[in-house]
Amino acid sequence: MNLIDLGWNENFSQYFEKYKAENDKLKQQNVVVARVSCEHKNLYHIIAESGELTAEVSGRFRHEAESRANFPVVGDWVVVAPQENQQNATIRAVLPRQSFFSRKAILGGGPAYGMGKTEEQVLVANINSVFLVSGLDGDFNLRRIERYLTIAWDSGAVPVIVLNKADLSENIDEQIEKVEKIAVGVPILPVSAKTGDGIDALLPYILKGQTVTLLGSSGVGKSSIINYLLGEELIKIGGLRKSDGRGKHTTTYRELLLLPDGGIMIDTPGMRELQAWSENEGMEKTFGDIDELATKCKFSDCTHQTEPGCAIQIALEDGSLDKKRYNGYLRLQKEMAHLKIRQDQKETRRLGREWDKRVRRYHKDMKELRKKGLA
Repeated sequence: MNLIDLGWNENFSQYFEKYKAENDKLKQQNVVVARVSCEHKNLYHIIAESGELTAEVSGRFRHEAESRANFPVVGDWVVVAPQENQQNATIRAVLPRQSFFSRKAILGGGPAYGMGKTEEQVLVANINSVFLVSGLDGDFNLRRIERYLTIAWDSGAVPVIVLNKADLSENIDEQIEKVEKIAVGVPILPVSAKTGDGIDALLPYILKGQTVTLLGSSGVGKSSIINYLLGEELIKIGGLRKSDGRGKHTTTYRELLLLPDGGIMIDTPGMRELQAWSENEGMEKTFGDIDELATKCKFSDCTHQTEPGCAIQIALEDGSLDKKRYNGYLRLQKEMAHLKIRQDQKETRRLGREWDKRVRRYHKDMKELRKKGLA
């Protein structure tokens, strides 16, 4: 397998060479690089130059990992030590990610009453483009597109909005116009995975060595798009639910797939809930029009509620700012403010644990010095 066809580049090569030089200096087992194609609990399917292997992380890796976000995910480039049978390998390290898509996850319980542990869940890594797939059927939802777009901007990849099921839309031009208003400058591609119409517009984003992931809620047709590009029904497709006419969710895990003409696609399960993990530039790029309006308010500390000369309220009243869009903006702001509090609390606990370790180490060292009569 040619690593370049898998997305390998000079940036990854530089990191690997540094790791390999240190490994050789310590005279440890020979290591190679591979890309994670699938994950099943504690086992990983990886692709190396020699072919496909099954791998698991080393005990040292597991011990030193600070959080679940440090573990390999689909799309990661990993440093592995192949075992003698050449069918299994041990993952020693994950090379720094050029881009990754992550969300907030609540582990060990629910979010109610403060239960559960807030963690970053990395979904896929080292992607060049993100296809944000939405259906042009009864599942068409502008607020969901805004949310996905906000988080996609923070991934480091290029977002592309793919409006699938164009064959089912009765007012496609109107729907595209609505999306254009909330996604200024973002490519918007109407397609039909059923008929193949518009699929060719996706190809410039899936060139050889380029990685694309598809994200969207259950039943929007992500797997159907991939199957069309693969030229075969490799991924199981569900039918339509009688209750609402939406597609059934079939993908249950993330998987890296190689297209016949080059390019790499990562299929992902539909997500019922997608909560942001960071607040870097996603909000600014998705809701830049609202931020721009806020700068025109009469007062610099305007809360956009009852103050005179509030540009936001004026825009809401004359209809130039959609009320539903503004409410979605407020919900995301509130969500990210809450997330920031949880992240600060987590960092405080981490620093506390680190301080406790230092204190224990100090007392242990002092005890040894007293035994030796040096303190």
